[in-house]
Amino acid sequence: MKIITAMLAVCTILLSLPAHSDRFTIAAASDLRFALDDVIEAYNKNYPGHDVTVIYGSSGKMTTQIINGAPYDIFFSADISFPERLQAAGLTATDPAVYAIGRIVIWSNTVDVSELTLPDLSTDPRLRRIAIAQPAHAPYGMRAREAMQAAGVWDAVQPKLVFGENIAHTAQMTESGAADVGIIALSLALFPELAKHPHHLIDDALHNPLTQGYVVTTRGADKPAVMNFALFMETDDAHEIMERYGFVMPK
Repeated sequence: MKIITAMLAVCTILLSLPAHSDRFTIAAASDLRFALDDVIEAYNKNYPGHDVTVIYGSSGKMTTQIINGAPYDIFFSADISFPERLQAAGLTATDPAVYAIGRIVIWSNTVDVSELTLPDLSTDPRLRRIAIAQPAHAPYGMRAREAMQAAGVWDAVQPKLVFGENIAHTAQMTESGAADVGIIALSLALFPELAKHPHHLIDDALHNPLTQGYVVTTRGADKPAVMNFALFMETDDAHEIMERYGFVMPK
């Protein structure tokens, strides 16, 4: 009788736990911090038993982490070249796919930037510190550098630059006053708290496209929930959320 009681207790505990296949971890570029949170909320309404964990950071650093064995099941990068790098290393279960095109903006909570241009960054006396994401590993930082180079102001702004670890950190630095102005993701500038202040959309002809791609890693290959989430990103519900945050959907 004691053995039967113990077995019933174990079964009860096991049944109360979420299935391992329904538990997965997403590595996501930090420009997705608000948009992807909303997508996951919508996803959970369809799959309430799925346990989704999201880690946000710079795409370059997360690529290195995955190469070094980080336990991520699916990777949403701000630049498709990083998932392509993982595929070349044999670490993916799917081909890299485009999920959105991003945009960059000039944003500040102390200066009206609605009429500000890139050349103004080097001449406006109010702008003593300019925040961008670290171009060495953050795609939004790479595009900010390209845009300033195309506008002919990159060399002139060098003494003013301060660097965020990723684009969300860059926005935080600007919002906190550590920088007077920042070049950040449109998806962050449209978050209601930041959208209280105007932004200036940077001409995307001044930089390479922010072609954002995702891939399922080999670790997530055998988890049906991971594939469910990948398919959900292709739905009208997910696209509507992404467009609300300024992303352009792939055709």
